[in-house]
Amino acid sequence: MNDICTILADSAAQTQKAGSSLSKTLYGHSVTVALTGPLGAGKTTFLQGFASSLGVREPLTSPTYALEQRYETPRGPFSHLDLYRLTDGQASELLHRSEDADGIRCIEWTERVSMPRLLASGPVIHVDVQEGKGRDDRVICIAFHDAAIPEETIIAQWRKDVLLPPHIAAHCDAVAGLCDRFAGVLMGQSHVIRTGALRASGQVHDLFRFLDFRPGGHPDNDHGPEQLSVWEGIRKQYPGLHHEAACAQFLQERGFSALSSIVAVHGLSVPPPPDATIEQKLLFYADKRVMLDRVVTLDERFADFAERYGKGVVSDVAKEWFGITRKIEQDLFADGPPF
Repeated sequence: MNDICTILADSAAQTQKAGSSLSKTLYGHSVTVALTGPLGAGKTTFLQGFASSLGVREPLTSPTYALEQRYETPRGPFSHLDLYRLTDGQASELLHRSEDADGIRCIEWTERVSMPRLLASGPVIHVDVQEGKGRDDRVICIAFHDAAIPEETIIAQWRKDVLLPPHIAAHCDAVAGLCDRFAGVLMGQSHVIRTGALRASGQVHDLFRFLDFRPGGHPDNDHGPEQLSVWEGIRKQYPGLHHEAACAQFLQERGFSALSSIVAVHGLSVPPPPDATIEQKLLFYADKRVMLDRVVTLDERFADFAERYGKGVVSDVAKEWFGITRKIEQDLFADGPPF
């Protein structure tokens, strides 16, 4: 299953903002960004935002006559190719010569080559830019072919296999639902978000939550012998790991590397890094806004955390937790959370 994100931009500035936001949802070092759309639709405008956000300091222009331009960024090599004036055969040859290049490869006018041919070359993000109804309106559709997402039937089977307690499953579903709502708001502001990966990460982020169960953490703490036996087996499989790291390793082992990266930093043991992706930030934040299966304010969640784990005493860990989460809230929603 692949992710698709559609952005409705009403100006060149919004198209550029969408491009900039794409840099906040990259998983993996090497990827091809393939652009399609009519002449003048805004493909280069989109790439200008993308390149600038990655650290390209030179003005990005169409390389129609040079065919390819290369740049160095803090994240590694960045190349920009244009196939507009090439025949199909010439386009395929240029792509072949650039396939071994490391880093991010952006290609305009990929209509000149078949999509199966492009997908066979490695991870691809397909960006299609089309004109909208108004003069400056643009419809930007981003299809992610670079990261696998588990089907919901697979997630349901995982929950069944680990005998996940109902209240943990309900919490995961509530977090996934809140992630959906937040993503809808941000996409309306021209932020590119992998909604499928985000939702799936919400559904599985506490798959191994039982690894960190504490006495008195939840009133429903009577677990049967079969449950305890299964959980002990998982503890032995992932010795010494908290539930975040264990779940991340579990996902990595099954080929869901992007999902692994999102889930790995949703907790307090390893919070999101300074260069966190938008999905990592959203999962971390949404998880802190859900108390059991109910959406609450950050202050309410903080008070519950202190009461449940500190008997009303605000610990240094709790203060750090609150500060990190508040900062992420401000990063995501400058004007305050929408709900």
